[in-house]
Amino acid sequence: MTENTTASMGIFQKYLTVWVALCMVGGVLIGEFLPAIPQFLGKFEYANVSIPIAILIWIMIYPMMMKVDFQSIKDVGKNPKGLYLTWVVNWLIKPFTMFGFAAFFFYIVFDQLIPTDLAKEYLAGAVLLGAAPCTAMVFVWSYLTKGNAAYTVVQVATNDLIIMIAFIPIVKFLLNIGDVTVPWDTLILSVILFVVIPLFGGVLTRMYVTKRKGLDYFENEFLPKFDGVTTVGLLLMLILLFSFQGDIILQSPLHILLIAIPLTIQTVFIFFIAYLSAKWMKLPHPIAAPAGMIGSSNFFELAVAVAVSLFGMDSPVALATTVGVLTEVPLMLMLVKIANNTRHWFPESSKGELAVS
Repeated sequence: MTENTTASMGIFQKYLTVWVALCMVGGVLIGEFLPAIPQFLGKFEYANVSIPIAILIWIMIYPMMMKVDFQSIKDVGKNPKGLYLTWVVNWLIKPFTMFGFAAFFFYIVFDQLIPTDLAKEYLAGAVLLGAAPCTAMVFVWSYLTKGNAAYTVVQVATNDLIIMIAFIPIVKFLLNIGDVTVPWDTLILSVILFVVIPLFGGVLTRMYVTKRKGLDYFENEFLPKFDGVTTVGLLLMLILLFSFQGDIILQSPLHILLIAIPLTIQTVFIFFIAYLSAKWMKLPHPIAAPAGMIGSSNFFELAVAVAVSLFGMDSPVALATTVGVLTEVPLMLMLVKIANNTRHWFPESSKGELAVS
């Protein structure tokens, strides 16, 4: 992957929290003063999946999947330690610590502020975030920390494949512990719609365009045509979501802050688990920093999509996942700064962990 595909953050990405806040305000105003709009769009459903939301989610996720070079997976065996760290943190630690932090705050710390039934739904939203490691924005975080771009591609590609296998059983297991019932068929359908289909669509598009025009054309001319598409799709979806969430937000604005607290603690905690483990493993900084970033950030597009499919656009579960969008960018920029200021903790290079060619 070239630097063009991991270019520094544009205005949409850099100020994503501001745009999300504006979408929240706009969506709430639409729901309050133009309720016919969400009511009309809410009629378009199939198998509990909102068709307008599905279209917007495909617009978001499809360009991401085109950026991932799955041919890089053939190099996995060359530099395994950084990948082992990423897999362990993302799939054996992160979902369970997210459940723990969310349950502790929603059920114990905030028990006088959040009713039990509502706490259960917020917990479900947190679980969906915790089980979905970052796919797209990690390229930006990797670039900002001068990470190894080729290695980041392998990290993302392998995690995308693991999502297809591990996401459903982990989510099902944790939601069952949290006493949240989710039908297997709806969960499977959500992953097929929002992971499998765009993933294979992105792979096929990449292979087709690269074969006809070459890799240089694909990365430097074709992919840039989709710049901003993902963010615009996300923002339009958030406006629609918040138009359904207006009553909940107006009745309990404090809940936005309460949801953000465990999500924030989880993000920082997982970053340091991965980052300090990388230091202990003596990995070089260009591999250690992205390892910390991919674990601490979330594939929030997938989390929102699954929340909407399983629980509906007006559900507190969907609200909890959108709070993840609201908090992620400023938190990740803070962690980028920490990673850059601690570069001297790491060796310049390490045998067996050099660049993936």
